Amino acid sequence: MSVHSISSEDISTAVEAKCCSAEARNPAIKTGRRLQLMQMIILPFIPILALIVQTSVTLQEILDYKAEVADIEAQVTIATDLGKVVTRLQLERSEVAFFIFANGSEERSNLTQRFTVTDQALNNMTTWSEVSVPTSPDDDDEEVLLNRTEFQNRLNEFRERILSEPEDNSVTDVMNWYTSINKALLHHLSEQIKEADNSGVWRYLVGFKNLLKSIECQNIASSFGIKYYGRGFLGSDAFVSYIRYDFLARELINSTLNYVPSLKPMYANITKTAKYKKMKRMSAIVLKNKPNVADKQNAMEYYDSMHNYTDDLRILQKDLRYKIKEYVDSTLYEAANKEAIGIAILVVVLCVSPVIIILVKNAAATIQMYALNLAQKAKELKREKRKSDSLLFQMLPPSVAMQLKHTQQVPAELYESVTIYFSDIVGFTEIAARCTPLEVVTFLNSIYRVFDERIECYDVYKVETIGDSYMVASGLPVKNGNKHVCEIATMALDLLDASTFFKIPRSTESLQIRCGAHTGPVVAGIVGTKMPRYCLFGDTVNTASRMESTGEAHKIHITEEMNESLMRIGGFKTEHRGLIDVKGKGLMSTYWLTCKDGPVKIREEISWFADMQPVFLENLKLDTPYKSSKQKK
Repeated sequence: MSVHSISSEDISTAVEAKCCSAEARNPAIKTGRRLQLMQMIILPFIPILALIVQTSVTLQEILDYKAEVADIEAQVTIATDLGKVVTRLQLERSEVAFFIFANGSEERSNLTQRFTVTDQALNNMTTWSEVSVPTSPDDDDEEVLLNRTEFQNRLNEFRERILSEPEDNSVTDVMNWYTSINKALLHHLSEQIKEADNSGVWRYLVGFKNLLKSIECQNIASSFGIKYYGRGFLGSDAFVSYIRYDFLARELINSTLNYVPSLKPMYANITKTAKYKKMKRMSAIVLKNKPNVADKQNAMEYYDSMHNYTDDLRILQKDLRYKIKEYVDSTLYEAANKEAIGIAILVVVLCVSPVIIILVKNAAATIQMYALNLAQKAKELKREKRKSDSLLFQMLPPSVAMQLKHTQQVPAELYESVTIYFSDIVGFTEIAARCTPLEVVTFLNSIYRVFDERIECYDVYKVETIGDSYMVASGLPVKNGNKHVCEIATMALDLLDASTFFKIPRSTESLQIRCGAHTGPVVAGIVGTKMPRYCLFGDTVNTASRMESTGEAHKIHITEEMNESLMRIGGFKTEHRGLIDVKGKGLMSTYWLTCKDGPVKIREEISWFADMQPVFLENLKLDTPYKSSKQKK
């Protein structure tokens, strides 16, 4: 049906106010509309004011954020400067260790130039922290150097001692001295990272620190590898140290790649090079630690391969520094953009506020006009929903249908004791062969219409009809104790009596049905998502179906279990049929249900060709059409 548009003025003339306050609240009355319009105009001022305050607070937060980003930039600068110093000291340590290993006879590069590069990195540092260094390469005592000048003097003294007396220093002592310095600097780097741990750059800095530590451990491990090739073996302590630092180097590089996944492709390219594969082969030989002939040439090749690998890692480190710088720059740029956007939003809010008030005023009038039409449509929708629910409750049990609507799923449930009923039409195949399809459908509809009406008198649930088969169950989905047995028995007698009033199409013979029932446990649940069905599963269903198929015309065939239940309840008469061979069950003792004590309602004869509709279709008939009011001339 169609609903014509109704203006608020039309409704206001038809509404009788009961009190002044009710009139003031009713949008269909002129006074109520004015009050509501005033409220809707005043109402936008609250969010507008809140938006202005929020924008101002956001601007302040953006300014604070920008200051924090500037602080983070300074911390990142300190961290990268520290990283450069550690890198220069690592390179210096490698050159000095090789110089000591060669007893001062060979240099891989100019040590004086290497010292100068390290000093430049030290001079570029903006801050300095306490660093504990050994007083000499072979001394375990440590000295705390409070400023950079003291550290520079101590470093120069150490360098002079190395250059003047290389044979008096061991590679291990030199490594320990440099390692202690790098350890202190890396500790200072970790403190800087902790100060920036609330920013997004934290994972880049942690990856940067881990990469530095990985190179540090790789250099320490390589010193033991050089000793192995130079001497032909490693002692147990040296071998354990080699394994420990080699493992730490690999774990730290993996940690770096996890913190900064964008470095993985570059590292994968490093691992594909021939230099890397040569380094892995020579490292594998060191891991075996088999006694070998000392070979200085192999030691130099191992040194070169490890040096090339650490150079590749430093390229990775350099790329990571660029990523950190890009991230900080982008964060600063983002902070500046947020500041500009915040100011722009504040200006736009102040300019748009008057426009919003005007639009709200117009919208309120429109809303009032359509509010009544919407209420009418809501009533129609509710009416249609009742119709759809009624149809759904005819397809599924009401309790199951409600659960399916609320939860979108109905779990299968085990019922310990229910009674299943089956019936079919005797000779239905011959009837269908000599009748037209329309006659068959009309014939079945007339029969099942009567059956559906009759089972409304009992606590049963119609499961399905397939062709001429009619299936009913009692005791589910709502359990009814032991009542299901007598409900199905009484219903079966009633349906058997009702079937006698039907005549077979194109024949003078009366309709005959064959019935079967059984009591036992079943599992019931919703099957499928498209056109879902409430289905029953279990041996009880099969046995009830076998009772029907092995029964006789115009008789109700029941199992011994159902017969015993009926005898306990009382009020029914049965006859023992005897032992019969049931397919899939073997010999079974079965019974005929003959009658029930007491009267059974007599049904009037109903012709098979009557114009019949299912009950639920009658319930879905439309209400009296809406009569529209006369249009104004």
